[in-house]
Amino acid sequence: MVEAVTNVLDDSGLQRILAVMAHPDDVDFGCAGSVAGWTDQGIEVVYLMVTDGDAGGFDDGVTREEMASLRREEQRAAAKCVGVTDVRFLGYPDGRVEATLELRRDIARVIRQVRPDRVLMPSPERNYERIYPSHPDHRAVGGAALDAVYPDARNPYAFPELLADEGLEAWTAREVWLSGGPVVNHYVDITDQFDRKVNALRAHASQTSHMGDELPNMLRGWLSANAKAAGFGDGRLAEGFQVVDTA
Repeated sequence: MVEAVTNVLDDSGLQRILAVMAHPDDVDFGCAGSVAGWTDQGIEVVYLMVTDGDAGGFDDGVTREEMASLRREEQRAAAKCVGVTDVRFLGYPDGRVEATLELRRDIARVIRQVRPDRVLMPSPERNYERIYPSHPDHRAVGGAALDAVYPDARNPYAFPELLADEGLEAWTAREVWLSGGPVVNHYVDITDQFDRKVNALRAHASQTSHMGDELPNMLRGWLSANAKAAGFGDGRLAEGFQVVDTA
């Protein structure tokens, strides 16, 4: 579903963007091209991964603890490909994330720390046309992160311990971008950032090394379809989002 949106914040007025995702590699599949474009403009981007991705991978000889450590390092390496140096992890168990009050508080804490203008997150809605983005962890993180943006992070009386014990003042993020959901109302042309997106995903070797040349070909298929829907013209590549005004 594609709907036009006209009130997207101008990137030139942004100082910080926070991406809240469920697993290492989620941000790179969904948003790495857009992130590369933002950091090129001098916008600070921070990553928050709710899990360490310990349930991922294909090697039975790797323990879950080893996988978690490996995937944290892969995400840090992938972040560098697109100009991100601040990568944080909450350490929730992969595959068992629920949109609890505890998770809302943990995300609200980081929102108050980072004080972003824009927050990226997975869509909390299931996408029946393309099921893979609708992993239960993605939907749980999307729901919790959206609640953390509104009302938790901006309400000084929500989770009062964040202010009383940690000195974190309330903060209003003005805009949310949802990735992977059934509604798309905004596209970002990432043609010039495509190679960096591929490099970021290849940094997640435990998840993508088996794909070889299939990886960029698969990405081009997805991204060219987005660009066509956006009307960007032949040969262009785009990432799609649902933008929500939360000011």
